[in-house]
Amino acid sequence: MASVLIPLAEGFEELEAVSIIDVLRRAGIKVVVAGLQDGPVKGSRETVVVPDAPLDAVMSQDFNMVVLPGGMPGVKHLHEDARIKTLLDRYTQKDRYTAAICAAPSILAAYGHLAGRNATSNPKFRDQVAIDGVHYHEEAVVTDGNIVTSRGPGTSIDFALALVEQLAGRAKRDEVESGLVRVR
Repeated sequence: MASVLIPLAEGFEELEAVSIIDVLRRAGIKVVVAGLQDGPVKGSRETVVVPDAPLDAVMSQDFNMVVLPGGMPGVKHLHEDARIKTLLDRYTQKDRYTAAICAAPSILAAYGHLAGRNATSNPKFRDQVAIDGVHYHEEAVVTDGNIVTSRGPGTSIDFALALVEQLAGRAKRDEVESGLVRVR
């Protein structure tokens, strides 16, 4: 079974984090939500989420993917935490999946993980993402090899479904999407 680590910092974007967690779990993917600190984490709109574990408790575990939700100041807190850089560097070296939505692709860009790659982000963060030869796109979700990026709360379901497809295949994505009763 595929597994995903989602680090949460104070000020995360609730719609993105909860949508991603929910859709991945619907696909049968093991999701571990890890708070930067021990205990509950408050989102940008004051919704409180109780993580599965503190980040320190799962740092040495091996996941197939690490996903960074957006939201401010959550992304700022993730970027300032040295453990996040350590995780991202380790996953890149192991050729594992990394994914980020909204403002969070700016973290991948700042650490050099998007150099020469295709990516997207919340439009407000374009200047922080479109650096080091990043080929910036305005699609809802952009996948380039083992990196998946997306634009914001309104694209969170599309993003989560793209993650399901990467980890569990197109048939599982279609099955999960059918159960969501999406209208296009």
